[in-house]
Amino acid sequence: MDKSRREFLKEISAGAVVLSLPSFFSHHRKPRNNPPNILFIMTDDHAVQAISAYGSRINETPNIDRLAKEGARFDNCLATNAICAPSRATILTGTYSHINGVIDNSAVFDARQITFPKLLQQAGYETALFGKWHLKSQPSGFDYWHILPGQGHYYNPDFISNGERHQEQGYVTDLITDYSLEWLNSRKSSNPFCMMLHHKAPHRNWMPALRHLNLYENSDIPVPETFHDDYVTRSEAAQEQDMSVKDTLMPAYDLKADPANEQDERWWNSVYSRLTPEQKKKWDAAYEPRNKAARQKNLKGDDLKYWKYQRYIKDYLRCIKAVDENIGRVLDFLDTTGLADNTLVIYTSDQGFFLGEHGWFDKRFVYEEALHMPFLVRYPQEISAGQVVRELAANVDFAPTFLDYANVSIPERMQGMSMRPLFQGRIPSDWRDAVYYHYFEYPAVHSVKRHYGIRTERYKLIHFYYDIDAWELYDLKKDPLELHNLANVSAYAGLMKKLKQQLHHLQKQYKDDNVARFLPGKPQKVTHLAAGAEILLNTDYSSRYPGSGPKSLVNGIVAPDNPGSRPDYSVWQGYEGVNLGAVIDLGSVKSVQEVSAGFLENAADWIFLPRKVVVETSVNGEQWSQSGIWHNKKKPQAGPAARRIVRLQGKKENVRYIKVNAISLGVCPSWHPGAGKPCWLFADEIIVK
Repeated sequence: MDKSRREFLKEISAGAVVLSLPSFFSHHRKPRNNPPNILFIMTDDHAVQAISAYGSRINETPNIDRLAKEGARFDNCLATNAICAPSRATILTGTYSHINGVIDNSAVFDARQITFPKLLQQAGYETALFGKWHLKSQPSGFDYWHILPGQGHYYNPDFISNGERHQEQGYVTDLITDYSLEWLNSRKSSNPFCMMLHHKAPHRNWMPALRHLNLYENSDIPVPETFHDDYVTRSEAAQEQDMSVKDTLMPAYDLKADPANEQDERWWNSVYSRLTPEQKKKWDAAYEPRNKAARQKNLKGDDLKYWKYQRYIKDYLRCIKAVDENIGRVLDFLDTTGLADNTLVIYTSDQGFFLGEHGWFDKRFVYEEALHMPFLVRYPQEISAGQVVRELAANVDFAPTFLDYANVSIPERMQGMSMRPLFQGRIPSDWRDAVYYHYFEYPAVHSVKRHYGIRTERYKLIHFYYDIDAWELYDLKKDPLELHNLANVSAYAGLMKKLKQQLHHLQKQYKDDNVARFLPGKPQKVTHLAAGAEILLNTDYSSRYPGSGPKSLVNGIVAPDNPGSRPDYSVWQGYEGVNLGAVIDLGSVKSVQEVSAGFLENAADWIFLPRKVVVETSVNGEQWSQSGIWHNKKKPQAGPAARRIVRLQGKKENVRYIKVNAISLGVCPSWHPGAGKPCWLFADEIIVK
């Protein structure tokens, strides 16, 4: 067909594809006893509160709603670990995070595992992946893939197509849909397809398409009932989080206003700089008048909090508007080409999201807003229109469901169950009465403490652990907003005991009864000549990773090397995009044989070893001599986090002052999702023997 991509896409949007695509009727129409095509659409951070099919009071999603009207809506589809990469790994493998290894966003997915795309591919399906992958390893099990590096960008994003990286002009939600429809159009195989269409939106930092910059601007979005929650009955976990609309949202990066500090400005420029001059002109025309008006009001207190919410939620909903429009394009394409009748269409998000509830944004907590995933499914041959399913389901069930529809055996390793009987109105006798949950990513961004728990039809039991030991219990029938923690109410002691027994049973069933295996190793105390010495830092470390203060490099505490677990960042001192310079005063002239330092390597968290480390020594602090130098001959690469010891001194010297200079890599390498942006250098104890 001699049509350009843009001409083809224009025809799709105009509904004029039938005459130009006669091949679809011969290649893609199938007898009713054939396994269906599978179209798996997933967004990032789309809360059910922002879908009108789920009763949203803040926006309309007519195209997503079509799936609910023409198929089934799940009201209790729950995440088992409400954060991006872990949810995606669970969906692929049908296993919990502690089984597939992706316990948090820093982990690298082991692509050797069994996944549903691999099994479908082996069964004769043609498989393709478009959009967000976010699992750090190369996709496998796909005949074709066209993905965003890391989180990707909203404007003029980079894509990786079967290993080749390039930049594409346009808006990311439109582009992902463009590529997906092109692939469907170009298919020659008569085999069924499984296409994963995974949008970046509406992930932070919520940059709307140009056509939506003024949407909702003339109206205020109502705040949630719990917007001013005081967490009065809950544990420290709710109080010590760092994901509040009031305090955490960054004025420039998140809210497109005046930057609060250098980091905020740098982060904003990293995304704004991708816009073309024409795009910037339209962007600035929309936001600058609003920012000027906000400056003139000089907002404070609750007024400022309310303004932040309005800016956040409107941009979030604008991103969803583009998603909904593009889902409409895809559904129209299926209808026009005759594919709709034999295509299982699923819409979901990788977890829920807080839209101001409890004063928060983001996810992570097992509380209802983050826990609930939208799940809408349409398959005209088997699923009656307008169904509402209220049984407890989880993202661990997705893979078994897809395999069931494809008539592929479900591996014993998979821990979920096929949801197919629920679509048919049947509830299996062994269907679950509780969903098990476990969140691991702490200490880390947003400071949500580690916790696990269960959610039954009526109750929720949570245990926060690691640097806290706190239980929370909620009666969701009486307290759907989860405001009243009943864990310490004596009248509920019997229920607590019963739910704890049920929790421990599920931990054993899912093989997650050794919680300590994923905890960071314990720091070690060492004695050496520099421990407790005076130290001068020539460059400022980041307050985000301060270690234990200015003296953390000589406090005698050595960070653990615990491969496979998340590093304990509270021990490390972090430097973003700058070098480490430290001068240690031993207090008097001493005989020194060896100087060594610890550095962290963890590409998943943008942390790289220094390019080189130099040690200089002095007796008087004025004349210096070089005593050791280490060059990093290893190319930066992805892999598990590891602590690297650098030894730099081999001869005995009489010295008082020791200078350690670690030269940072500076920016992330070209293969990294953060290519060209400041990377981190993490330093640990400098040991002097």
